[in-house]
Amino acid sequence: MKKLMALLLSVVMVLSLAACGGGDKGGSGSGEKKGDGKLTVNIWDNGQQKGLQEICDLYTKETGVKVDVQVITWDQYWTLLSAGAQGGEMPDVFWMHSNEVQKYMENGILLDLTDKIAKSEKVDLSKYPAELVEMYKSEGKNYAVPKDIDTIALWYNKKIFDECGIKYPDDTWTWDTYYDVAKEITEKGKGKFFGTDMASTNNQDGYYNMIYSMGGYVINDDKTKSGYDDPNTVKAMEYLGKLIKDCMPEANIISETGTDALFTSGKVAMITQGSWMVAAFRDNEYSAENADIAVLPKDAATGKRTTIYNGLGWAASAKTDMPEEAWGLIEWLGSEDMQKKQAELGVTMSAWEGTSDAWVKSVENFNLQAHLDMMNPDVAEMIIRPYSRSTIAWEDYARGDGFRPAWADPAKMADQCKAVAEQMNAALAEEKQ
Repeated sequence: MKKLMALLLSVVMVLSLAACGGGDKGGSGSGEKKGDGKLTVNIWDNGQQKGLQEICDLYTKETGVKVDVQVITWDQYWTLLSAGAQGGEMPDVFWMHSNEVQKYMENGILLDLTDKIAKSEKVDLSKYPAELVEMYKSEGKNYAVPKDIDTIALWYNKKIFDECGIKYPDDTWTWDTYYDVAKEITEKGKGKFFGTDMASTNNQDGYYNMIYSMGGYVINDDKTKSGYDDPNTVKAMEYLGKLIKDCMPEANIISETGTDALFTSGKVAMITQGSWMVAAFRDNEYSAENADIAVLPKDAATGKRTTIYNGLGWAASAKTDMPEEAWGLIEWLGSEDMQKKQAELGVTMSAWEGTSDAWVKSVENFNLQAHLDMMNPDVAEMIIRPYSRSTIAWEDYARGDGFRPAWADPAKMADQCKAVAEQMNAALAEEKQ
């Protein structure tokens, strides 16, 4: 009851924000009444809209059911979805994320897909990564079908490397190599460009990978304890502090401009980034011409090369007026054929086992194989993105007030690790009550 009340209070706050000018996006995702026999699908990535609409159009051709794929920005997405959960209109089908899914599953907001999946001839849960399937289950019931899988790799600017006379990254690199090269590039750039950049918000695509590679952890296996005060985690974060101090633009520049924008404008030579960014980098004229990809470095001490991975899930509203059609679309999107189609169109890596080979060939000017190699156990270790029953309760603190002081002054990194661990442990204890 305590958790339910907390959720309802947060939703009331969201409704207040929405009433203050959330913007009119149209369609059922914004609270507009439908009644038109059309499925509304909400996502938050412009780069994926075209390909997903094409796949949905194939569903329309097959069934006659029309589908409208709408893009809502990340922040507005969860505002609108929370408002819909409290009594407004929700999209019929939408993406779910590990950070948010638990409260939606526990409070009857998502359509229970358990029996439908069991009877399906198109969806086979054994073909998806088991940890992704488990992420979208609650009390033994399935509430989403995995959409995709992602890995993190090292993106670099060939033009800057050439200008500095440095060989491109390869699989021999360690994190020590990364630091040394980033520092050399920064010194040669003399303010024109820098070796790398990362913000406190770049956890899955940034420092989480360093933490696990160097033997640390963010959350323990039974999700009861923070790992931010673990000595190996502190070591990894202090390594990051060296990068911040010696190899990056000032924190305010990173915050105001954005890590990806700095990379795609030639201001930084390297970033660690997720496979979900391929479409954006492909469609940017500068990065399309100058960027390429290598596997992440490994740690010299542990010998481990680690990628944090995650995957979105296709879910449906429990209140949809078209439950069978909504499930039919999810089943279509989650089938082997359409997972292959998603990869072929370059939307993103697909969740169905063995369907992402086509994705590697979808953009000729990038070495997308590097992202796929990060799934190879002979190359790297895959760690599911750290999460708990209420991830955002501790993750938002770490991404904001927790680590922001250390970006301004890297000497504070060890102290901030302790502060984040204390807050996170308190949040995890609250989850058990």
